[in-house]
Amino acid sequence: MSTGVGDKAELLACRYLKQQGLSLLTCNYRCRFGEIDLIMRDGCYLVFVEVRARQSSAFGGALASITASKQKRLIQTALHYQLAQNQQNPSRFDVVCLQGTPFQLEWIKDAFGLDY
Repeated sequence: MSTGVGDKAELLACRYLKQQGLSLLTCNYRCRFGEIDLIMRDGCYLVFVEVRARQSSAFGGALASITASKQKRLIQTALHYQLAQNQQNPSRFDVVCLQGTPFQLEWIKDAFGLDY
């Protein structure tokens, strides 16, 4: 996904999640393990959000692009964030898929867990 499309998708996802009651803690968190698009709070939960945008569902679409190795990198990055920020709250991994033109948004709560 090009940077322009990715930035737009992340902005739309963040705006949507805020409308659903989540609050943004940080965006584009990077460390040696990888990057997390959005880190948000939903009540007591720390929510790590991966945003995926695709123009079509060819090759499985947006959700199918999150492979086991990508999940592993997201989990390692999330653990790094929690240690660096001394966060001990329960956490989950959500995925926001934006697909088509114009984008159709799908929010998948608790899309995967630590058992990648």
